[in-house]
Amino acid sequence: MAREEGWLAEHMLLIKVTPPSGKSYHLAAAFPSACGKTNMAMMTPSLPGWKVETIGDDIAWLWIGADGRLRAINPEAGFFGVAPGTGMRTNPTAVDALWGNTIFTNVARTDDGDVWWEGLTDEKPARLTDWRGDAWTPDSGRPAAHPNSRFTVSARQCPSIAEDWDDPEGVVIDAIIFGGRRASNVPLVVEARDWDHGVFMGATIASEQTAAAEGTVGELRRDPFAMLPFAGYNMADYFAHWLDFGRRLRRSARVPRVFQVNWFRKGADGSFLWPGFGENARVLEWMVGRLEGQHGAVDSPIGSLPGEGALNVDGLELDEAALTELFRVDPAAFEDEADDIEAFFATFGDRLPVELTRQLALLRDRLAAAQQ
Repeated sequence: MAREEGWLAEHMLLIKVTPPSGKSYHLAAAFPSACGKTNMAMMTPSLPGWKVETIGDDIAWLWIGADGRLRAINPEAGFFGVAPGTGMRTNPTAVDALWGNTIFTNVARTDDGDVWWEGLTDEKPARLTDWRGDAWTPDSGRPAAHPNSRFTVSARQCPSIAEDWDDPEGVVIDAIIFGGRRASNVPLVVEARDWDHGVFMGATIASEQTAAAEGTVGELRRDPFAMLPFAGYNMADYFAHWLDFGRRLRRSARVPRVFQVNWFRKGADGSFLWPGFGENARVLEWMVGRLEGQHGAVDSPIGSLPGEGALNVDGLELDEAALTELFRVDPAAFEDEADDIEAFFATFGDRLPVELTRQLALLRDRLAAAQQ
Protein backbone atom coordinates (compact mmCIF):
# COMPACT_ATOMS: atom_id res chain seq x y z
CA MET A 1 0.00 0.00 0.00
CA ALA A 2 1.67 3.22 -1.19
CA ARG A 3 1.77 5.98 1.42
CA GLU A 4 3.60 9.22 1.94
CA GLU A 5 5.44 9.51 5.24
CA GLY A 6 3.12 10.25 8.16
CA TRP A 7 -0.36 9.15 9.18
CA LEU A 8 -3.04 9.95 11.74
CA ALA A 9 -4.88 7.64 14.10
CA GLU A 10 -8.29 9.09 14.88
CA HIS A 11 -11.34 8.36 17.04
CA MET A 12 -13.57 8.51 13.95
CA LEU A 13 -16.42 6.72 12.26
CA LEU A 14 -16.31 6.11 8.51
CA ILE A 15 -19.38 5.96 6.27
CA LYS A 16 -20.16 5.71 2.58
CA VAL A 17 -23.04 7.98 1.53
CA THR A 18 -24.81 7.42 -1.79
CA PRO A 19 -27.52 9.86 -2.93
CA PRO A 20 -30.14 8.92 -5.56
CA SER A 21 -27.74 10.11 -8.29
CA GLY A 22 -25.61 7.03 -7.56
CA LYS A 23 -22.27 8.78 -6.95
CA SER A 24 -20.86 7.76 -3.56
CA TYR A 25 -18.95 9.89 -1.06
CA HIS A 26 -16.87 8.77 1.90
CA LEU A 27 -17.12 10.78 5.13
CA ALA A 28 -15.13 10.57 8.36
CA ALA A 29 -16.66 11.90 11.57
CA ALA A 30 -15.23 12.43 15.07
CA PHE A 31 -17.60 12.52 18.06
CA PRO A 32 -16.90 12.12 21.79
CA SER A 33 -18.31 8.95 23.33
CA ALA A 34 -22.12 8.71 23.63
CA CYS A 35 -22.67 11.54 21.13
CA GLY A 36 -24.19 9.46 18.34
CA LYS A 37 -21.17 7.86 16.63
CA THR A 38 -22.60 4.36 16.30
CA ASN A 39 -26.03 5.71 15.35
CA MET A 40 -24.48 7.75 12.54
CA ALA A 41 -22.20 4.93 11.40
CA MET A 42 -25.23 2.64 11.03
CA MET A 43 -27.78 5.25 9.99
CA THR A 44 -31.03 4.28 8.32
CA PRO A 45 -31.66 7.43 6.22
CA SER A 46 -35.14 8.93 6.33
CA LEU A 47 -34.73 10.32 2.79
CA PRO A 48 -36.01 8.12 -0.05
CA GLY A 49 -33.29 6.89 -2.38
CA TRP A 50 -30.42 7.69 0.00
CA LYS A 51 -28.08 4.99 1.25
CA VAL A 52 -25.61 5.08 4.14
CA GLU A 53 -23.18 2.18 4.43
CA THR A 54 -20.90 1.43 7.36
CA ILE A 55 -17.12 1.28 7.07
CA GLY A 56 -16.27 1.77 10.74
CA ASP A 57 -17.83 3.23 13.88
CA ASP A 58 -14.89 4.05 16.12
CA ILE A 59 -11.33 4.25 14.76
CA ALA A 60 -9.83 5.49 11.50
CA TRP A 61 -6.26 5.52 10.27
CA LEU A 62 -5.70 8.40 7.84
CA TRP A 63 -2.87 9.05 5.41
CA ILE A 64 -2.19 10.82 2.13
CA GLY A 65 -2.03 8.34 -0.71
CA ALA A 66 0.18 8.40 -3.79
CA ASP A 67 -2.70 10.11 -5.62
CA GLY A 68 -2.50 13.07 -3.23
CA ARG A 69 -5.90 12.29 -1.70
CA LEU A 70 -6.67 11.82 1.98
CA ARG A 71 -7.45 8.16 2.59
CA ALA A 72 -8.74 6.25 5.61
CA ILE A 73 -9.15 2.68 6.74
CA ASN A 74 -10.99 1.07 9.64
CA PRO A 75 -8.39 -1.01 11.54
CA GLU A 76 -10.97 -2.75 13.73
CA ALA A 77 -12.76 -6.04 13.10
CA GLY A 78 -15.96 -5.12 14.92
CA PHE A 79 -18.08 -2.57 16.76
CA PHE A 80 -17.97 -1.54 20.42
CA GLY A 81 -21.08 0.48 21.24
CA VAL A 82 -22.90 1.95 24.23
CA ALA A 83 -25.96 -0.22 24.86
CA PRO A 84 -28.45 2.14 26.61
CA GLY A 85 -30.36 4.16 24.05
CA THR A 86 -29.66 1.65 21.28
CA GLY A 87 -32.98 0.25 20.04
CA MET A 88 -35.14 -0.35 17.00
CA ARG A 89 -36.24 3.29 16.98
CA THR A 90 -32.77 4.80 17.33
CA ASN A 91 -30.51 2.29 15.57
CA PRO A 92 -32.26 -0.73 14.05
CA THR A 93 -29.13 -1.66 12.10
CA ALA A 94 -27.12 -2.10 15.30
CA VAL A 95 -29.88 -4.17 16.92
CA ASP A 96 -30.07 -6.41 13.84
CA ALA A 97 -26.30 -6.94 14.05
CA LEU A 98 -26.57 -8.29 17.62
CA TRP A 99 -28.48 -11.46 16.75
CA GLY A 100 -25.62 -13.64 18.09
CA ASN A 101 -21.84 -13.94 18.52
CA THR A 102 -21.97 -10.78 20.65
CA ILE A 103 -20.29 -9.85 23.93
CA PHE A 104 -22.28 -7.69 26.34
CA THR A 105 -20.95 -5.98 29.46
CA ASN A 106 -22.97 -4.65 32.41
CA VAL A 107 -26.38 -5.06 30.77
CA ALA A 108 -29.44 -6.60 32.43
CA ARG A 109 -30.49 -10.23 31.90
CA THR A 110 -33.97 -11.62 31.28
CA ASP A 111 -35.32 -14.79 32.88
CA ASP A 112 -34.77 -16.73 29.65
CA GLY A 113 -31.11 -15.65 29.39
CA ASP A 114 -31.52 -12.81 26.89
CA VAL A 115 -30.21 -9.27 27.46
CA TRP A 116 -31.96 -5.95 27.98
CA TRP A 117 -31.08 -2.30 28.58
CA GLU A 118 -32.90 1.00 28.75
CA GLY A 119 -34.02 1.99 25.26
CA LEU A 120 -33.86 -1.49 23.73
CA THR A 121 -37.66 -1.74 23.81
CA ASP A 122 -40.40 0.79 24.53
CA GLU A 123 -41.94 -1.47 27.16
CA LYS A 124 -39.83 -2.48 30.14
CA PRO A 125 -39.78 -6.17 31.08
CA ALA A 126 -41.71 -7.06 34.22
CA ARG A 127 -38.69 -8.72 35.83
CA LEU A 128 -34.93 -8.71 35.22
CA THR A 129 -31.60 -9.40 36.84
CA ASP A 130 -29.83 -6.06 36.76
CA TRP A 131 -26.19 -5.41 35.89
CA ARG A 132 -25.17 -5.89 39.55
CA GLY A 133 -26.85 -9.30 39.72
CA ASP A 134 -29.79 -8.09 41.80
CA ALA A 135 -33.50 -8.62 41.12
CA TRP A 136 -35.07 -5.70 39.23
CA THR A 137 -38.58 -4.54 38.29
CA PRO A 138 -39.79 -1.31 36.66
CA ASP A 139 -40.58 -0.05 40.17
CA SER A 140 -37.01 -0.51 41.43
CA GLY A 141 -36.15 3.15 40.90
CA ARG A 142 -32.76 2.46 39.32
CA PRO A 143 -31.47 1.56 35.84
CA ALA A 144 -31.40 -2.13 35.02
CA ALA A 145 -28.28 -1.72 32.87
CA HIS A 146 -25.25 0.39 33.72
CA PRO A 147 -25.43 3.75 31.85
CA ASN A 148 -22.13 2.89 30.14
CA SER A 149 -22.89 -0.79 29.46
CA ARG A 150 -21.57 -1.97 26.11
CA PHE A 151 -21.81 -4.48 23.29
CA THR A 152 -19.15 -5.68 20.88
CA VAL A 153 -19.86 -7.58 17.67
CA SER A 154 -18.12 -8.52 14.43
CA ALA A 155 -18.37 -5.91 11.69
CA ARG A 156 -19.32 -8.62 9.22
CA GLN A 157 -22.65 -9.07 11.04
CA CYS A 158 -23.65 -5.45 10.38
CA PRO A 159 -26.43 -5.36 7.73
CA SER A 160 -25.15 -2.01 6.42
CA ILE A 161 -21.47 -2.95 6.11
CA ALA A 162 -19.93 -1.58 2.90
CA GLU A 163 -18.17 -3.85 0.43
CA ASP A 164 -15.00 -1.75 0.70
CA TRP A 165 -14.98 -1.56 4.52
CA ASP A 166 -11.73 -3.55 4.78
CA ASP A 167 -10.08 -2.55 1.48
CA PRO A 168 -6.32 -2.41 2.26
CA GLU A 169 -6.03 0.70 0.09
CA GLY A 170 -8.60 2.45 2.27
CA VAL A 171 -11.22 4.85 0.95
CA VAL A 172 -10.82 8.43 -0.29
CA ILE A 173 -12.23 10.92 2.25
CA ASP A 174 -14.41 13.63 0.71
CA ALA A 175 -15.42 15.38 3.94
CA ILE A 176 -14.62 15.39 7.65
CA ILE A 177 -17.21 16.05 10.37
CA PHE A 178 -16.64 17.09 13.97
CA GLY A 179 -19.40 17.10 16.55
CA GLY A 180 -20.22 17.22 20.23
CA ARG A 181 -23.17 17.31 22.58
CA ARG A 182 -24.18 20.96 23.09
CA ALA A 183 -27.53 22.15 24.43
CA SER A 184 -26.95 25.68 23.19
CA ASN A 185 -24.67 27.93 21.13
CA VAL A 186 -23.48 25.50 18.44
CA PRO A 187 -25.68 25.30 15.30
CA LEU A 188 -27.01 22.10 13.75
CA VAL A 189 -24.36 22.24 11.02
CA VAL A 190 -21.66 24.71 9.99
CA GLU A 191 -18.97 24.42 7.30
CA ALA A 192 -15.37 25.48 7.90
CA ARG A 193 -13.89 28.18 5.67
CA ASP A 194 -10.76 26.15 4.92
CA TRP A 195 -8.60 23.35 6.31
CA ASP A 196 -6.97 25.47 9.05
CA HIS A 197 -10.39 26.64 10.20
CA GLY A 198 -11.50 23.01 10.19
CA VAL A 199 -8.54 22.05 12.40
CA PHE A 200 -9.58 24.87 14.74
CA MET A 201 -13.07 23.31 14.88
CA GLY A 202 -11.61 19.89 15.65
CA ALA A 203 -9.23 21.28 18.26
CA THR A 204 -12.02 23.05 20.13
CA ILE A 205 -14.77 20.41 20.17
CA ALA A 206 -16.65 20.68 23.45
CA SER A 207 -19.23 18.26 24.75
CA GLU A 208 -21.42 18.02 27.79
CA GLN A 209 -20.26 15.07 29.84
CA THR A 210 -22.14 11.78 29.73
CA ALA A 211 -21.68 8.53 31.63
CA ALA A 212 -19.40 7.26 28.83
CA ALA A 213 -16.45 9.40 29.98
CA GLU A 214 -14.90 10.36 33.30
CA GLY A 215 -16.06 13.62 34.85
CA THR A 216 -19.19 15.32 36.15
CA VAL A 217 -22.22 14.50 34.00
CA GLY A 218 -23.48 17.64 32.23
CA GLU A 219 -20.24 19.60 32.65
CA LEU A 220 -18.76 21.12 29.48
CA ARG A 221 -15.41 19.61 28.52
CA ARG A 222 -13.10 20.39 25.62
CA ASP A 223 -12.39 17.13 23.80
CA PRO A 224 -10.09 18.00 20.85
CA PHE A 225 -10.74 15.76 17.85
CA ALA A 226 -12.67 13.51 20.29
CA MET A 227 -9.22 12.20 21.22
CA LEU A 228 -8.82 13.39 24.81
CA PRO A 229 -9.00 9.86 26.30
CA PHE A 230 -6.86 8.37 23.52
CA ALA A 231 -4.06 10.77 22.52
CA GLY A 232 -0.62 9.23 23.02
CA TYR A 233 1.42 12.42 22.84
CA ASN A 234 1.15 16.19 23.40
CA MET A 235 -2.11 17.37 21.89
CA ALA A 236 -0.52 20.57 20.59
CA ASP A 237 1.80 18.43 18.48
CA TYR A 238 -1.27 16.53 17.31
CA PHE A 239 -2.82 19.82 16.15
CA ALA A 240 0.40 20.59 14.27
CA HIS A 241 0.23 17.18 12.58
CA TRP A 242 -3.28 17.94 11.31
CA LEU A 243 -2.18 21.34 10.04
CA ASP A 244 0.76 19.72 8.23
CA PHE A 245 -1.65 17.31 6.51
CA GLY A 246 -3.52 20.35 5.20
CA ARG A 247 -0.35 21.86 3.72
CA ARG A 248 0.45 18.58 1.98
CA LEU A 249 -3.11 18.18 0.69
CA ARG A 250 -3.13 21.71 -0.69
CA ARG A 251 -0.18 20.81 -2.91
CA SER A 252 -2.49 18.43 -4.77
CA ALA A 253 -5.52 20.79 -4.51
CA ARG A 254 -7.50 17.87 -3.05
CA VAL A 255 -8.51 19.10 0.39
CA PRO A 256 -11.63 17.55 1.98
CA ARG A 257 -14.32 19.91 3.22
CA VAL A 258 -14.74 20.13 6.99
CA PHE A 259 -18.04 20.46 8.88
CA GLN A 260 -19.17 20.69 12.48
CA VAL A 261 -22.54 19.31 13.64
CA ASN A 262 -24.60 19.39 16.81
CA TRP A 263 -27.59 17.05 16.98
CA PHE A 264 -28.32 17.99 20.61
CA ARG A 265 -29.33 21.68 20.68
CA LYS A 266 -32.31 22.27 22.98
CA GLY A 267 -35.17 24.73 23.08
CA ALA A 268 -36.32 26.86 25.99
CA ASP A 269 -38.39 23.97 27.34
CA GLY A 270 -35.34 21.68 27.47
CA SER A 271 -36.43 19.42 24.62
CA PHE A 272 -34.24 18.61 21.62
CA LEU A 273 -34.94 20.83 18.63
CA TRP A 274 -33.72 18.34 16.01
CA PRO A 275 -35.22 14.83 15.69
CA GLY A 276 -31.82 13.23 14.98
CA PHE A 277 -31.18 9.57 14.12
CA GLY A 278 -32.29 8.82 10.54
CA GLU A 279 -33.27 12.45 9.98
CA ASN A 280 -29.58 13.35 10.23
CA ALA A 281 -29.46 12.23 6.59
CA ARG A 282 -30.92 15.66 5.80
CA VAL A 283 -27.71 17.26 7.06
CA LEU A 284 -25.66 14.77 5.02
CA GLU A 285 -27.77 15.77 2.01
CA TRP A 286 -26.72 19.41 2.47
CA MET A 287 -23.08 18.38 2.85
CA VAL A 288 -23.18 16.31 -0.32
CA GLY A 289 -24.79 19.27 -2.06
CA ARG A 290 -21.87 21.42 -0.92
CA LEU A 291 -19.43 18.84 -2.30
CA GLU A 292 -21.27 18.91 -5.62
CA GLY A 293 -21.58 22.71 -5.68
CA GLN A 294 -25.38 22.59 -5.64
CA HIS A 295 -26.43 23.80 -2.18
CA GLY A 296 -25.98 27.38 -1.09
CA ALA A 297 -24.62 28.73 2.17
CA VAL A 298 -24.62 31.99 4.09
CA ASP A 299 -21.68 33.37 6.02
CA SER A 300 -21.67 33.66 9.80
CA PRO A 301 -18.96 34.55 12.33
CA ILE A 302 -18.26 30.86 12.92
CA GLY A 303 -18.46 29.53 9.33
CA SER A 304 -20.94 28.82 6.55
CA LEU A 305 -24.53 27.86 7.39
CA PRO A 306 -27.22 26.45 5.08
CA GLY A 307 -28.90 29.21 3.09
CA GLU A 308 -32.64 29.71 3.21
CA GLY A 309 -34.37 26.59 1.92
CA ALA A 310 -31.05 24.73 1.45
CA LEU A 311 -31.72 22.24 4.26
CA ASN A 312 -34.47 19.80 3.33
CA VAL A 313 -37.03 19.81 6.16
CA ASP A 314 -40.00 18.57 4.13
CA GLY A 315 -42.22 16.28 6.18
CA LEU A 316 -40.65 17.20 9.53
CA GLU A 317 -42.77 18.53 12.37
CA LEU A 318 -40.34 21.40 12.80
CA ASP A 319 -41.77 24.90 13.19
CA GLU A 320 -40.04 28.02 11.95
CA ALA A 321 -39.00 29.10 15.44
CA ALA A 322 -37.22 25.79 16.09
CA LEU A 323 -35.48 25.94 12.71
CA THR A 324 -34.31 29.49 13.44
CA GLU A 325 -32.99 28.49 16.85
CA LEU A 326 -31.11 25.51 15.38
CA PHE A 327 -28.98 27.91 13.35
CA ARG A 328 -28.94 30.96 15.61
CA VAL A 329 -25.43 32.27 16.24
CA ASP A 330 -25.34 34.63 19.23
CA PRO A 331 -22.15 36.74 18.94
CA ALA A 332 -22.22 37.65 22.65
CA ALA A 333 -22.49 33.99 23.69
CA PHE A 334 -19.67 33.10 21.32
CA GLU A 335 -17.52 35.80 22.92
CA ASP A 336 -17.75 33.71 26.09
CA GLU A 337 -16.96 30.63 24.00
CA ALA A 338 -13.87 32.39 22.62
CA ASP A 339 -12.73 33.22 26.16
CA ASP A 340 -13.09 29.56 27.12
CA ILE A 341 -11.13 28.49 24.03
CA GLU A 342 -8.38 30.98 24.86
CA ALA A 343 -8.07 29.54 28.36
CA PHE A 344 -7.98 26.03 26.89
CA PHE A 345 -5.29 26.98 24.37
CA ALA A 346 -3.20 28.53 27.16
CA THR A 347 -2.76 25.09 28.70
CA PHE A 348 -0.51 24.14 25.75
CA GLY A 349 1.91 27.02 26.21
CA ASP A 350 4.39 27.72 23.42
CA ARG A 351 3.69 24.38 21.73
CA LEU A 352 0.31 25.56 20.44
CA PRO A 353 0.57 26.11 16.65
CA VAL A 354 0.36 29.79 15.70
CA GLU A 355 -2.27 28.92 13.09
CA LEU A 356 -4.76 28.16 15.88
CA THR A 357 -3.97 31.39 17.71
CA ARG A 358 -4.65 33.15 14.41
CA GLN A 359 -7.96 31.33 13.96
CA LEU A 360 -9.07 32.44 17.44
CA ALA A 361 -8.16 36.04 16.60
CA LEU A 362 -10.11 35.83 13.33
CA LEU A 363 -13.12 34.47 15.24
CA ARG A 364 -12.98 37.38 17.67
CA ASP A 365 -12.75 39.87 14.77
CA ARG A 366 -15.82 38.37 13.06
CA LEU A 367 -17.78 38.32 16.32
CA ALA A 368 -16.94 41.96 16.93
CA ALA A 369 -18.00 42.91 13.39
CA ALA A 370 -21.29 41.04 13.83
CA GLN A 371 -22.13 43.13 16.90
CA GLN A 372 -21.49 46.51 15.26
